Amino acid sequence: MSISTPISTPIGTSYAERATSLVARADQDRWGSVSPSLYETARVLSAAPWLPGEPRRITYLLEQQASDGSWGEGPLPYRLLPTLSGVEAALAVLRRGTTSAEVTGRLTAAVNRGLDVLRSLPPVCPWPDTAAAEILVPSLVAEINEKLGSPTTGEDVPGIGGPRLPVPGGFHGSAPARVAERYESAGSLPVKFHHTFEGIGSYIPPALVPDVEGLLGSSPAATAARATRSPATTAQAVADLTAVAQRYDGLFPEAAPLRVVERLWVAAALARAHLPAAALPTVRGWAEEIYDPQGVRGAPGLMTDADDTAMAVLVASLVGLPYDPAPLDLFHNGSHYDCYIGEDTGSVTANAHALQALVSYLRRCPTADDTYGPRAAKLCDWLTGRQQPEGHWTDKWHASPYYATARSVTALAQYGGHHASRAVQSAAAWTTDTQRADGSWGVWGSTVEETAYAVKILLSAATPTPRPQHTRALDLAETYLRAASHPGHQHPALWHDKTLYAPTAVIEAEVLAARELLRARRAAACTEADVERTDA
Repeated sequence: MSISTPISTPIGTSYAERATSLVARADQDRWGSVSPSLYETARVLSAAPWLPGEPRRITYLLEQQASDGSWGEGPLPYRLLPTLSGVEAALAVLRRGTTSAEVTGRLTAAVNRGLDVLRSLPPVCPWPDTAAAEILVPSLVAEINEKLGSPTTGEDVPGIGGPRLPVPGGFHGSAPARVAERYESAGSLPVKFHHTFEGIGSYIPPALVPDVEGLLGSSPAATAARATRSPATTAQAVADLTAVAQRYDGLFPEAAPLRVVERLWVAAALARAHLPAAALPTVRGWAEEIYDPQGVRGAPGLMTDADDTAMAVLVASLVGLPYDPAPLDLFHNGSHYDCYIGEDTGSVTANAHALQALVSYLRRCPTADDTYGPRAAKLCDWLTGRQQPEGHWTDKWHASPYYATARSVTALAQYGGHHASRAVQSAAAWTTDTQRADGSWGVWGSTVEETAYAVKILLSAATPTPRPQHTRALDLAETYLRAASHPGHQHPALWHDKTLYAPTAVIEAEVLAARELLRARRAAACTEADVERTDA
């Protein structure tokens, strides 16, 4: 399947038809509908010259470089890691000397432009909290400098000049080696480093190279890096990476397969409007398959985590399967849930999902209130305590505050109570204040994804007497979504992994549900108006 194949069905079809079609597509896709990653593809291009399809990846690398010389999506801080990856991969190809003169010239120019961007970075910058950036950034800087050769002339690669790269402000060049030393003395590498193995692979002894089946940590980059360190795994890496490349037109996403995340998030989004009867058996099957008393992992080779576990409990409850939230206990730290064992920074959205899961479960099993009621109360306090003064929330798994705010507001509105209600109304006020003139919302520009989140914030904050500012905002949003949503729409990458990515099916589900909720709101308003005219 080509990466350009749209997940959408025609807009003219009904919500039930489109939702059922989306569920069917997600059920049939063994990999998941997600945007390819420049970072990940460049890492494979650099580390795996033995993998078929290199010309396609070189072309992609050259085509994706922006006019300013950087790679990646989003503002410049988000482009740091993709640009480092792009420069290093181009240098690796140049050093192999296997390309034509024309391609060599283009790669040389691309490297010089990318180096200019990297050398002009500000000394200090608020870098985004993406996965293992503290290891991946200095590791790539070291690899680039090694390939540049001379500290001053860059003579190792013809046509590449200038000084070596400094480690950007806020990062430490010794971080990868320190991590490797810590776990070398311990005698094993924790699973949490498998997904980003390429950042420390060259620093650890062969005995610590993970010996697991399939993609290492669900990551093509980590898998290619492991094959470099352990040639005995190369044959299996070729098979595993070729299968992923076939799904993504020769390129690579940051995690594969993404079926668990995709199915849980799609199901939860559609359930916010309603799950069509035709889709219910499939979603119920997902819930039965994914729920695990030992905890749920988002993809094979990853650690079990609270976010996916909470979503599995929630989706099961939504389709009538009151599976016990007990697997979440593994991640509870006394006040809230850690995403995974050994987490450095907490996640607002993971805890919002946990609160939703507990509330939904308690509605079906009120006798469990003694066990889970206190947990839910603590989560409510923890979430409201992290609300920003302006009224919104932010989170490490998504670049947009509208995602974190929508998740928090949904959970708090379902939990109820005066404390939660105040937080919800404050979030709604922030949302109306930040709407763009065209009826959309967006942290960097108008997007249908973020507009869908904003719609759900305002609908969660709805009161028996609708507030005029909310009504106007929702009317404008409905007009925007009607005009902007169309089959094959390319969604900007806003989700955090190692870099930004876009889970297409999940976003489609969020937008589809928001449009259905707006349609139902409009229909209810028309019915109420008809009743009032009849009574008059």
